[in-house]
Amino acid sequence: MGVKVAKFGGSSVADAIQIEKLKNIVEADPERRYVVVSAPGKRFDGDNKITDLLYLCKAQIDHNAPYGQVFQVIWDRFVAMEISLKVDVGMGALLEEIRERLGENPSADYIASRGEYLSAALIAAYLGYDFVDAAGLVRFDKKGKFLNEESLAALAEELGKHERAVVPGFYGTYPDGKIKTFSRGGSDITGAIVANAVKADVYENWTDVSGFLMADPRIVKNPKAISRISYLELRELSYMGASVLHENAIYPARQANIPINIRNTNEPDDPGTIIEADAIERGEGAPVITGIAGNKDFSVIAIYKNSMSTEVGFIRRILSVFENYNIPIEHIPSGVDTVSVVLSKKYLEDHVSDILDEIERKAQPDSVEVFDDMALIATVGSGMAARPGVAALLFRALYRAGVNIRMIDQGSSEMNIIIGVENKDFETAIKAIYAAFVEPGESMGSI
Repeated sequence: MGVKVAKFGGSSVADAIQIEKLKNIVEADPERRYVVVSAPGKRFDGDNKITDLLYLCKAQIDHNAPYGQVFQVIWDRFVAMEISLKVDVGMGALLEEIRERLGENPSADYIASRGEYLSAALIAAYLGYDFVDAAGLVRFDKKGKFLNEESLAALAEELGKHERAVVPGFYGTYPDGKIKTFSRGGSDITGAIVANAVKADVYENWTDVSGFLMADPRIVKNPKAISRISYLELRELSYMGASVLHENAIYPARQANIPINIRNTNEPDDPGTIIEADAIERGEGAPVITGIAGNKDFSVIAIYKNSMSTEVGFIRRILSVFENYNIPIEHIPSGVDTVSVVLSKKYLEDHVSDILDEIERKAQPDSVEVFDDMALIATVGSGMAARPGVAALLFRALYRAGVNIRMIDQGSSEMNIIIGVENKDFETAIKAIYAAFVEPGESMGSI
């Protein structure tokens, strides 16, 4: 019998009704032996995620404000699920233990992790699986760096003792045993680590969408689904804003060459999207691109200096300015006498004058200009490099849509083409690219 690890997100464990769906999914396939769960998410618009309520408790504690009412909401929600699912995990006693710890003003990581802890305890009892706490198994060093090899070894040893188990996502421990969490969405990472540790055949990530779509459905009406995608393609799309899966969850599964299957808890018969290591060979007539993703609100600092290309260390001096301010750089398109630094506008706003002054002092450029309200759009596909005319079709589509391209950048893998447009043209550009490559009536052969 094979092994599957099934991770269920917050929407999949939001209430007893969703947890019943989870049980039906798990029991439908005996290979789903290890389950990783998030804290309960929103049940409806205007509802609160359990993790947000826990963080609110911590904020109230830090400001010497009463937190009892907020914690009671958490208490009532978990007890209601225990009653509805007709299980007895001693939820009241578990919650009372947490309430006592709150009186000691514990760390934010400890408080935030309790949503996953309680969720896993409840679901383990409901499934009849063993509960295996991530504390002590998912390990971080004293500086908070995740210890991959140590964690894999510890999880492999412990889970080898359990035929079937539920593991809480999102957290692990420092060497001294104190709780350390991943960033938000980190339960995806835990699921991938568990899949690696048990050498799973598939890592299933169950959420509230049926995998990846070729474009944002808020922009493109009924975009096609992506049935298969490579890790590298997914990395490109995730980086540019496609956010179904926490991007750091890709590595542990990729390291062990484990396919990831994104599935929909509310539509369990939908096959979702398979993410695998190798580039996907798409059949005749299939779109040459895999997907389109992007984000708004970037700034571009355009720097001009005559004979820049002959001046040793010029770009290094420019980049050192941003390093001094701990600002990450998105892209650095350049020409013979020009270089542009593309970065998220949020990093620049508080430092723009100081940064420009330092660039002038260190690099002595002939001119520096700042362009705000820019958007970046990535058109991604592993088959793009081998198909002539891809760039021509993309640029022609934008021309016909009246979109002015302000920047063009292509990675060395030739797996994507990134363009910069003004924020106001963002949606128009994505619709135009999608229509050119995907919708009937437009094809590569029309170039």
